[in-house]
Amino acid sequence: MNRITIISAILLMLSMTVKAQTVVDSSKVVRVLTFNIYHGETVNAEKRFDLDLLAKVINDENPDLVALQEVDFKTNRVLGMDLVTELGQRTKMQAIFGKAMTFDGGEYGEGVLSKFSFLSTKNQALSAREGKEPRAALGVEVVIKSGDTIRFVGTHLDHTKDETDRINQANQLNDLFTNDDRPIILAGDLNATPESETMGILFKFWTPSLPDFQPTIPSDNPKAKIDYVLYKPANAWRVLDTKIICNDKATDHCVVLSVLELLK
Repeated sequence: MNRITIISAILLMLSMTVKAQTVVDSSKVVRVLTFNIYHGETVNAEKRFDLDLLAKVINDENPDLVALQEVDFKTNRVLGMDLVTELGQRTKMQAIFGKAMTFDGGEYGEGVLSKFSFLSTKNQALSAREGKEPRAALGVEVVIKSGDTIRFVGTHLDHTKDETDRINQANQLNDLFTNDDRPIILAGDLNATPESETMGILFKFWTPSLPDFQPTIPSDNPKAKIDYVLYKPANAWRVLDTKIICNDKATDHCVVLSVLELLK
C-alpha cells in the first residue's frame, strides 16, 4: 500500500469517526426555553397583557419544556388571570404553576409548560430572610420521546443587590438536586452574573448550556447575563444549539433557548 493510499484510508476513517460522533438521536433531543414574562404585562407592546404575543415568542421556538418566571396567578394586577394556564392553552402545552408567595389578591411564582405529560411535580420553597421576597423552585418529571425520564426545574432567585439570599438559594438548589443521578435541567432567571459567588456555587455541580455567557437583559440592549439553562450530570447531555432571543415588546428579559441531547 503506497503512502497516498494510506493517507486516504486514514482520512476516510477520521471522516467516518467524526460523522459517527455527530449523529443525533432525535428521540433524545429536548428543546428548553427559559422566559421571564414580567407578570404578563408585555412591557412595550401596544396591548397590555398581550398573552398572544408571549405565546408567539414561545411557539416560534417550538420548545418541549419552558420555565416561566414572574408569573401571576389570579392577582388583581393581571385582572384575575391564571397566566400559566392561559399560555398553556395558547401553546398547546401542559401547564403548572408553583407558588412562591401570596400577592395582590392571588399568588406569584414560577410556571412550567411541557409538551410531555407530568409524571410528578414538586414545588420547593427556597430560603429567604425576613422581609425578602419568597422564591421557589418548581420541578417536574417527564418522559421524553425515547422513553427516558428526566427532571426539569424552573426557578427565579432573589433580585436584590445584597447577594446573601441568592447564595443561600444556590446552595439549597445544590442540596436539593445534586445527589440525584437522574438527568436534570435547571432553567431560569438567576439574577446573578457568571462571575458572581452565586453562579460559582452552582457551576460546581451544573454545566451552563451557553459557556460564552451572552447577555440577556435588558431585552432592548442586553448588557448582563442573568438567565441560564444549566444541566447535570455533565456527561449525560450534549448541547446541540443555544441562542438568545430578544423581543423588547414582550418582556424586559431576552429568552434563552437550548437544544440538548440526552446521551445516556
